[in-house]
Amino acid sequence: MNKQMSAADVVSQLQDGMTIGIGGWGPRRKPMALIREILRSDLKDLTIVAYGGADVGMLCAAGKVKKVVFAFVSLDFIPLEPFFRKARQTGSIETMEIDEGMMLLGLRAAAWGMPFMPTQIGLGTDVIKVNKDIEVIDSPYDDKEWVAMPALNLDVALLHADRADVRGVCQIKGPDMYMDEQMARAAEKTFVTVEEIVETDYFAQGDESRYVFWERSLTTGVVHIPGGAHPTSCTPAYGFDVPHTKEYNGFAKEGGFEGYAEKFITGKTEEEYQELVGGLDAIKALPLPVY
Repeated sequence: MNKQMSAADVVSQLQDGMTIGIGGWGPRRKPMALIREILRSDLKDLTIVAYGGADVGMLCAAGKVKKVVFAFVSLDFIPLEPFFRKARQTGSIETMEIDEGMMLLGLRAAAWGMPFMPTQIGLGTDVIKVNKDIEVIDSPYDDKEWVAMPALNLDVALLHADRADVRGVCQIKGPDMYMDEQMARAAEKTFVTVEEIVETDYFAQGDESRYVFWERSLTTGVVHIPGGAHPTSCTPAYGFDVPHTKEYNGFAKEGGFEGYAEKFITGKTEEEYQELVGGLDAIKALPLPVY
């Protein structure tokens, strides 16, 4: 079974109005090559579920998004993603703003086939006030109240991993897999861009299989795009591109997203994009962040 496909093949399976989960975390291990391919498409009215970064900001700025379900949308060293901020301030998108833990539980509920997950997270906070579709329920066993965090069912999950075989066994070697496993389990289809395609017996070596977090049956398609997380990081392969991210942030003040897209995305292939940012060797040379 060979699940390899191109980024264009992935986007051809997406439809207007879909709910799409995007893996990674802020500026870390985002499937940015797939985001750029969506930006080149006619897709619109998407609901995006993400611990967001530039992925969310770009899609909002390009008019692709109807609603964002998020715990944060940040570039990390730039605390608030600039184009997402504009979308919120102008009211051009709908939002469901929740706690990081609530989002995890919503994805887990979807992964487990449950309509909601009970939790104390959010009780007594404005998270409940601003999200009218999140209910507070009574416990059937005592007099306590619980937040009923609804399942975040995904039509599609878009993820980026370190390596995979052609059958869809995917490996994440970084120190944190974030919520990618939960997104893969919460989605009807999961598409994964990877830095490297390996033979299946690679995962039988040493402890390599320890870094495989979901079954290959959950992987719908694998796209080989080295450097495909740029400008976000893909630890341990490369860090995030601070100068490029600062340049991107600057377009929010002058030139707008249209200016950024014209320079880096519109009418350009992924290979041409990477050449514009210095090439794959430069991406792989980006230093890893230190916390």
